[in-house]
Amino acid sequence: MEVQRSHGGLLLSQYQYMLDILERAGMSSWNVLACQTASPVRRLLTPIRSFQQFRVPPVADATDFRSLAGALQYLTFTRPSDLVVYSDADWAGCLDTRKSTSGYAVFLGDNLMSWSSKRQNTVSRSSVEAEYRAVANAVAEASWLRQLLHELHSHPRRATLVYCDNISAVYMSSNPVQDQRTKHIEIDLHFVRERVSFDDLRVLHVPTSSQYADIFTTWLPSSVFTEFRSSLNVCGA
Repeated sequence: MEVQRSHGGLLLSQYQYMLDILERAGMSSWNVLACQTASPVRRLLTPIRSFQQFRVPPVADATDFRSLAGALQYLTFTRPSDLVVYSDADWAGCLDTRKSTSGYAVFLGDNLMSWSSKRQNTVSRSSVEAEYRAVANAVAEASWLRQLLHELHSHPRRATLVYCDNISAVYMSSNPVQDQRTKHIEIDLHFVRERVSFDDLRVLHVPTSSQYADIFTTWLPSSVFTEFRSSLNVCGA
């Protein structure tokens, strides 16, 4: 983290950190300065083209990718406020394994505090299962952050809200009756319901048009991508 003092206050940036990551990825020529000049490289409006899907890379490349993805995840704490989480999943999006991708975005007030985009470990047999596994991951992150806030003596004022755009997954988070179709995700079911019963959090439905975690799981039209990126308080280059 770089700190620059001015008459208006302190400016925090991670410019050098960003350049280090680009260097590790062999993309040092794609730095911000190059993007602001007449670069011969054609720029894309979104990270993934519409309807574009990728296959699993070789093991060595996959390991490097996970390392770089981990380097992009960092924690920023600004001021005491409430936690709000957006959770989403792309069902069977991997063409080789048919595994789904989970994504979440955690806000502390208006600030994006933590986020994730991760391939699920097992194949989900329905979109509800994929969505609920994503909710469980988001709830685990939210529970850890709530505990961290308690240790920092900055206690959340109310239950954390976890937004999911799958109505069935929302219903399962508070429904004590477990049917035959959900036994294979029993651990996640009990974990989320326990946190709900403790009033630590609530799982609520959000329309897909306001599901900001979509940006971590699937392709988006450029207009929607730009809108969601702005809602995450991330500025374009």
